[in-house]
Amino acid sequence: MCRYYDQVIIGDSLEVLKGIDSNSIDLIITSPPYFQQRDYGNRNLGIGNENSENKYLENLFEIFYESVRVTKLTGTIVYNIGDKYLNGGLSLIPYKFAVRAIESKKVFLVNNITWAKLNPTPRQDKRKLIQSTEPFFIFAKTKKYQFSLENYLKHLDELNRKQGIPSKKLGRTYFELIANSELTKTEKENAEQQLNKAIQSVYKREISGFRMKIRGIHKLAYGGQAGGRNNQIINNGFTIIKINGNKLKKDIIESPVEITKDNKHPAVYPLYIIQELIKLLTEEGDIVLDPFNGSGTTCLAAKNLKRHYIGIDINPEYVNLAKNRLKHNKYEQELFI
Repeated sequence: MCRYYDQVIIGDSLEVLKGIDSNSIDLIITSPPYFQQRDYGNRNLGIGNENSENKYLENLFEIFYESVRVTKLTGTIVYNIGDKYLNGGLSLIPYKFAVRAIESKKVFLVNNITWAKLNPTPRQDKRKLIQSTEPFFIFAKTKKYQFSLENYLKHLDELNRKQGIPSKKLGRTYFELIANSELTKTEKENAEQQLNKAIQSVYKREISGFRMKIRGIHKLAYGGQAGGRNNQIINNGFTIIKINGNKLKKDIIESPVEITKDNKHPAVYPLYIIQELIKLLTEEGDIVLDPFNGSGTTCLAAKNLKRHYIGIDINPEYVNLAKNRLKHNKYEQELFI
């Protein structure tokens, strides 16, 4: 077990990370200070105050490579990086970081999850759209990385099951298409019979939905490639594609920008998102580390989900803020928004 677990540490992230054993952390998840964008109360300390974008990325990668070293072969590293307007245009700093990380050959990119902000900061510039997204890059060292897809956004699956009463109009369009198709009378009768069975399966919760393809109306499945479904369309006049289980887990997650009472940190990412990523990438009892801990959201999320945590921050004020949140937290029901 790592000697720092369940602690928030004051110090330089690079130096603290150097004191942690290789291959000892299950998940590193963090949001480094934005480049020359916000006052974190430590103008002479830490990353984000560099004179150039290149120097910012260089310093960031020193931390990143140490993050990779301490992460287990089954672990993952998640970085959320904000962009910056330079000389009137976006610099694409997050994507420059991701490309350089991949080119290092130390990691590969598992997913680029897009955080869609439900309450983005309004801008006065009438010649630019409001920025309302940020990336969360999920990197892994090996293909053995832990990934619990069934736990990610699980509450939405439960809500869908509770609220997802099938419409009485289910299948109506397909019946009309069958009636107006060039299928033979026998083919139409068979198609209607199988369509009714699929509708009943949805009502019985045996499947979550279905799609139907009809000869002469829809294109062949998968661009016309040979296969069982296309044979069914050609030979029987139709095919029904049943959709089992929960809705697709996509690489987009919606959440408001965090606005927390009595939290003076200028850039707090949502507890909701961090909890979802921890559920996706770890199990209970695993160790989660944040090298730019800030107000302690990562540690709080890990504690809520019965994971061990390690937070590192160079600013004593933020370390005290994080410790206070952890001490007085009563499980914040931000798993469900």
